[in-house]
Amino acid sequence: MKQNKRLSQSILYSIFAITILWCIKSAEILFGWNLSFMGLVPLNATGMLGILTAPLVHGSLEHIFNNTFAILILASVLYYGYPKSWWKVLGLVWILSGVGVWLFARQATHIGASGLTHGLFFFLFVASIFRRDKSSVAIMMIAFLLYGGMTMTIFPREEGISFEYHFFGALAGVIAALIWRDSDPKPVVERYAWEEGGSEYDIDISQEWQVDEPSEVEDKHRLH
Repeated sequence: MKQNKRLSQSILYSIFAITILWCIKSAEILFGWNLSFMGLVPLNATGMLGILTAPLVHGSLEHIFNNTFAILILASVLYYGYPKSWWKVLGLVWILSGVGVWLFARQATHIGASGLTHGLFFFLFVASIFRRDKSSVAIMMIAFLLYGGMTMTIFPREEGISFEYHFFGALAGVIAALIWRDSDPKPVVERYAWEEGGSEYDIDISQEWQVDEPSEVEDKHRLH
């Protein structure tokens, strides 16, 4: 029951985050706003604001649509599987990916939540390798089945895509996994009586088949 409640909360929180992104994009389209000032411009003092704001802005409907489902799935399973450390993971990925892009990326305006999604994916992937419990492995398999292609998008592929955000998001996710992989307790493994090496119902078969030898007194009174 508790797990079902946590799953519902994780989905609701993810939907809330997605709603904020869509409200920003809708306002940009409806009112003709230019939100490029919220983007991240490397080695530019003004562009440092983008470390905080760039993940909130998207260049096109296709851009935000692609990130919508990734955020819904990855953020939901992160909160569900790592309820104690999810906010630390998200915060580190958000800030560290932005700092990496500001320091080392190409001179352009970098926007979008792709760095966050890559960070969450790589956290789930690396954390499961170290933890190796059923819950983390199951979550990783879901994430890898849907978004395993993120392992390749951290490299340059298309000119108009910020692979730098992908790369530094992934790097931040790996660092977060190394730091907080054990912050959440592993699920208790239920063990059965037969796994413990014995129970109150065990029977000593050798005793059941043992036949008592008659005493000498009994043998004298026995009729032949």
